[in-house]
Amino acid sequence: MKKLILFIAIFFAMHNLTAQIYDPVSFKTSVKEVDDSSYELSITAQIDKGWHMYSQKVPANGPMPTSFVFAKSKNYAAKGGIVEPDGHEIDDPIFNMRIKLFETKAVFTQKIERKNSDAFKVKATIEFMVCNDQSCLPPSEREFVFEIPKGAAKEELKAAEEVKKDAIVPVKEDAVRAEVPVKTAIKKEIASLQKNEDAARGENIWSIFLLSFLGGLAALLTPCVFPMIPMTVSFFTKQSKNKAAGIRNALLYGIFIIIIYVALGTLVTTIFGADALNALATNVAFNLIFFLLLVVFAISFLGAFEIVLPSSWLTRVDNNSQKSGVIGIFFMALALAIVSFSCTGPIVGTLLVQSASQGGLAPVIGMFGFSLAIALPFTLFAAFPGWMNSLPKSGGWLNSVKVVLGFLELALAFKFLSNADLVLQLHLLEREAFLAIWIAIFTALTFYLFGKIQLSHDSPAGHLSVGRLGLGIAVLAFTIYLIPGLWGAPLQWISGFPPPKQYSESPDGLGMSATPSTAAAILAEGAEEGPNGIAVFRDYDLGLAYAKKVNKPVMLDFTGFACVNCRKMEERVWPDPQVLSQLKNDVIVISLYVDDKRPLEEKEQIASKITGKKLKYIGQKWSEFQILKYKTNAQPYYVLIDHNGENLNQPTAYNPDIAFYANWLKEGVGNFKK
Repeated sequence: MKKLILFIAIFFAMHNLTAQIYDPVSFKTSVKEVDDSSYELSITAQIDKGWHMYSQKVPANGPMPTSFVFAKSKNYAAKGGIVEPDGHEIDDPIFNMRIKLFETKAVFTQKIERKNSDAFKVKATIEFMVCNDQSCLPPSEREFVFEIPKGAAKEELKAAEEVKKDAIVPVKEDAVRAEVPVKTAIKKEIASLQKNEDAARGENIWSIFLLSFLGGLAALLTPCVFPMIPMTVSFFTKQSKNKAAGIRNALLYGIFIIIIYVALGTLVTTIFGADALNALATNVAFNLIFFLLLVVFAISFLGAFEIVLPSSWLTRVDNNSQKSGVIGIFFMALALAIVSFSCTGPIVGTLLVQSASQGGLAPVIGMFGFSLAIALPFTLFAAFPGWMNSLPKSGGWLNSVKVVLGFLELALAFKFLSNADLVLQLHLLEREAFLAIWIAIFTALTFYLFGKIQLSHDSPAGHLSVGRLGLGIAVLAFTIYLIPGLWGAPLQWISGFPPPKQYSESPDGLGMSATPSTAAAILAEGAEEGPNGIAVFRDYDLGLAYAKKVNKPVMLDFTGFACVNCRKMEERVWPDPQVLSQLKNDVIVISLYVDDKRPLEEKEQIASKITGKKLKYIGQKWSEFQILKYKTNAQPYYVLIDHNGENLNQPTAYNPDIAFYANWLKEGVGNFKK
């Protein structure tokens, strides 16, 4: 029973949204002397297999054509237009029209004529779109700088060309003279960000695995699974000719259990797709469905009814399990999954809900962790049958485990209902209401553990076991811990789960009123009070205009109403005195909510450059802005910029290291003042 204390960790899994940026085109440039006064400038595009870019001329209502702009200069004049390769025409499945496009490689050339003998630079920009047979990436822009040597220094030019091998490729304004594909330059720009995102993604995968493993341990202690351990292991040891064969068969049994559950996680990922799963955390419909699903699971665990699969399934599987050999063992594992479904189904469903909201391979990892915990005891007890003597006997305590899990499922369900309310900004489940519900649920669980409440399937409790008493005390302590949250306590143990403090009836606590020293008393026009009393803007243009007026840098805070990691940063990192002082006094905070469902004004409802669909909501506008400008859609994501929108230092994502965040702010503010 002591192990159950660990299961409270179910509430602390993180939600996170990450995105991988793919760039299927790289470029290099070269300069070729045609005669004494003429040069040919070439831009070569290397295009990944399966992708293509378009001609400079495309039909109306088609994709964005490839276009070039050469900066005007007194040093040279263009001779004709850009010459493009032949390419080939196809009936494009994306745009339903015949279009000329380029695949694998495309070389574009522009001839120029120099007007004097001085050395000079030619700056050029290409704007283009790349697509495959299913989708298109957002339009992209690249900049190049060609260096033209002195007209009189022909030997010097030839030597330079020999050293550079006719491939002078400066990257942007720094004119680095090396043949570096633009793809590499982009990777360098976001290397630090990707490192942070990969670390956060790795943490989430490990948390999903640990959560699922704990869920598997919980499932082991239910009435549907626990009694089958000695029965199944005894069957293997008796039916096997020797101990080695028994261990081998039990090992196969455990492997098949893992395969069955991992196949379920793979099926979820395949049906919905990794990209669709990433959007679950902020999707209102999915959050409402998950809420109802978990409530049904909780009621089932509390004993109102059992969730069972059709008996015909079990009969068919049981008949196949009588076969000898590997096939029989596989169907025995499948029979275990079906027989135990009434107990494991709610746990598996909850884990799939949690892991699906993480996206990617999380459902597969989750099912692997769950099934590993289920499979381990069957294999271990088969190898060491003497251990079974130490197993506690089945009894009423198994039903108590189910009831405890039912209370936990019910509490977790309200997190998903809260997500939907936050995204829609309905203010129906504000912080006080959420905490009151949790306090009521865990109070009822405390009374149950202390034997003051009994349900229909419970055995009469003569006395409390030490394990049940210990768990009851832990739940009581947790309940008492929640109560000050009604009066504004931060509750860092569960930061990110309840709605934020500003999303409440009384942001300063029940019965409290805001003091004149709070940010609300000195808010600039267009700003509002954000987390920890920080004045924030929720409109980019208004915030930037105010930053220019007061001559302060801007911190862009890409966030979301249903973003758990965003709340963790706001509740654990931002309140630090050093961080809070900088956020209040040294920068202008612009919080852009990517899941803001307020409708855009009609004039702003333009077609997305990413999907081609019309932008309807404010959150879609900020999400598109983040993806196009910063090549990521992860939240939280913080960018310090000057009044021209240029980065002051490297952006950062979720990182709960307070010292790092404080130094990051200090570095950006210092660069702004230079």
